[in-house]
Amino acid sequence: MEEVINMGWISIVPALIAIILSFISKNTILSLSVACIVGTALAGDGIFGFPTLLKESVGSTSFAWIMLLNTFIAILVAFFRRTGAIQGFAQAIQKKNYSRNQVQIIAWLLGMFVYFSDSFSPLFVGTTMREVSDSKLISREKLSYIADSGAAPVSVLVPITGWAAFLSGLAIDVGNIKTQDQAMSLFLKAIPFNLYALVTIVFVGLIASGIIKDFGPMKKAEKRAMEEKKVLGDDAKPLIGKELTELAPYEGLTPRVFLNFILPVLLIMSIALATFFIMKSAKTMEAFLAVVIFMIISMSVQKVPFDDIMDTLTTGVKGAVPAIMLLALAYSVNNLSTNMGTANFIIEKTEGFLSPALLPALTFLIAAIMAFSTGSSWGTFAIVMPIALPLAFQFTGNEVTILVAATFAAVAGGGVFGDHCSPLSDTTVLASTGSAADHIDHVRTQLPYALITGAIALVLYLVIGFTMI
Repeated sequence: MEEVINMGWISIVPALIAIILSFISKNTILSLSVACIVGTALAGDGIFGFPTLLKESVGSTSFAWIMLLNTFIAILVAFFRRTGAIQGFAQAIQKKNYSRNQVQIIAWLLGMFVYFSDSFSPLFVGTTMREVSDSKLISREKLSYIADSGAAPVSVLVPITGWAAFLSGLAIDVGNIKTQDQAMSLFLKAIPFNLYALVTIVFVGLIASGIIKDFGPMKKAEKRAMEEKKVLGDDAKPLIGKELTELAPYEGLTPRVFLNFILPVLLIMSIALATFFIMKSAKTMEAFLAVVIFMIISMSVQKVPFDDIMDTLTTGVKGAVPAIMLLALAYSVNNLSTNMGTANFIIEKTEGFLSPALLPALTFLIAAIMAFSTGSSWGTFAIVMPIALPLAFQFTGNEVTILVAATFAAVAGGGVFGDHCSPLSDTTVLASTGSAADHIDHVRTQLPYALITGAIALVLYLVIGFTMI
């Protein structure tokens, strides 16, 4: 039997250092590096264990996937800008003379339109809407919030995404769930109980439309943008290379928004969805690679010199470097937390409180704390689901009841909630990247909104627990 690792309270020190130091210094890369060095020392590997930790983390399949996806998206953004497609799209929207709130609603709806990938959605929304958003003096913090909080909550609700396949897969062979069809049936039954995701989607729409007024740090950011005409703070460090924000269109090339922007996006969606239905797995990264090749051919046909196309491709790779550096360090902290038994420590301290009425609420809270500490919602799902779901089935005599559905949903929603609050989260990093926002400014302004929707979800789980279970 594999030994259960639990270094106790020491296991949460690296994540705490990373999070607290990030808010104090506003230098996330420095904060994560310090957390890794301290963590490896506490784990008994010495300060020279950091290079080994980094090597193991960036050598993982999950990091390679997110790194390549981020790189391909950055290359596409460079191609979109070099062909003038994004600028043309922005001009087309600007001609409509939409209000600030209408632009924010478009960004919110756009995020739901590309629901199939929580990694692509925040990057796509931020990149697509940034110029329009800037022209309406919408703060980068606000744009990154809409892009971030409109991504994972949608992905975790739709049954034809990688999230659905992963979550339902974790339910197989638990209780009376024996097949993928039965597991997917449970996923569908759990949708109405995925309260954080549902509340967040509505909340983002209400904030975007202005029905709910901005408050807290976001209100200050919006006031700065409107009154001082500064979409970024004076000390902000946008999490994207200047190569991508300042790349000009190729001289003499006619902007073709459909050919060079809308069609590539439709191709990405078509390939991802087709592979999901045919192969039972959405090949998102492969879809981006195919569209990168499509754009190279398309630009060549449009008489853009091949050397210029390759220079643009290289520019895209350079623009992705800041986010990739941050992701590499965030994955290292996550890996360190796993090695030190952070998840086991949190479970050990909370499992004694679990009862049928409290199970959904506590599961949601445990998943949120774990995702916040590690920055990984999927890692949280993989750890919490095999613990919480069997407990739910045990309480119901192996029957799929409201308790089982609510507990399943609480794992999903709690992971997304913690992810939204954590500066270590890859989707949070990608939202900062797409919107060209300062990463800590994004986290700081999003946090109060996420805490409010999380608190609403927690209260609703308690109501469900004490009235329906």
